[in-house]
Amino acid sequence: MKAWQVTTHGEPASVLRLVDIPTPRPAPGQIRVAVRAAALNFPDVLLCRGTYQIRPELPFTPGVELCGVVDELGEGVTGLAVGDRVIGNPALPHGSLAEFALAEAADVLPAPEALDDAQASALHIAYQTGWFGLHRRARLQAGETLLVHAAAGGVGSAAVQLGKAAGARVVAVVGGAAKAEVARQLGADIVIDRTTDTDIVRAVKEATGGRGADVVFDPVGGDAYAASAKCVAFEGRILVVGFAGGTVPAPALNHALVKNYSIVGLHWGLYKQYAPAEIAVAHAELGKLATSGAIAPLVGGRFSLDQAAEGLTRLGAGDSVGRLVVLLP
Repeated sequence: MKAWQVTTHGEPASVLRLVDIPTPRPAPGQIRVAVRAAALNFPDVLLCRGTYQIRPELPFTPGVELCGVVDELGEGVTGLAVGDRVIGNPALPHGSLAEFALAEAADVLPAPEALDDAQASALHIAYQTGWFGLHRRARLQAGETLLVHAAAGGVGSAAVQLGKAAGARVVAVVGGAAKAEVARQLGADIVIDRTTDTDIVRAVKEATGGRGADVVFDPVGGDAYAASAKCVAFEGRILVVGFAGGTVPAPALNHALVKNYSIVGLHWGLYKQYAPAEIAVAHAELGKLATSGAIAPLVGGRFSLDQAAEGLTRLGAGDSVGRLVVLLP
């Protein structure tokens, strides 16, 4: 089969090689999936660089998210059948940037019929992250104001849609006029372009009559977090989702005390360990929202398998909106 492999660590365009390798066989408890679509995620870039918290032994095939069809069942697998269309997370080192990937049977879910392969491949990580963050961790309520940083990105665009579906008033922060238009199309009530309006704190306070944001969805860190702490409302919740900006904040806890707000962390992957049944519950709710049209993953670019390195380069440079997706015939 054809597969992209990382043979040494570095930037994706430099270290990825498209090669022919034997098609893997599933181990007990695993399935083999014929990949139809692979949504590119920032962890894929970090895997290439060797800076992700997981470091597969070289060489390996990256790709942490997919939509595909079950091709073979490993020993002991029940509840799935060959031909089932599924989404989920592959089991590295056999990631989704290949014609076939392996996955633990417990790590895949039925692909929503309302979504095409590209959209379905982009549903799992971003929308599960958004759902658990907004509903389970931050307890977002209808009528509250939700501030979303990097609102045109893969996870941010999911948060905008899920916030609107929950009845929140959404303030989106983006970088550039094109991304501002994307955020408006996603349904954001107010859009702040940080390239032209550098005082995010003032803009958020003006948009909220001085109150600030009840919930902040922050996948960026750095300056975005610093601004959030200055414009979060009384009893607000700052949801720490990631550090795409490259800087991990060191918040002053006395500030959280005197302003009476919460700093809430979200590592979605831990739910696989501590509350796996809740992932299926969230998936069912996301399926309902997809069927109703309340959410639809934003696919910002479609690439063939031989263009995967180009897609990861764009993603690593921040030159994308929504999810970039690799499609296979």
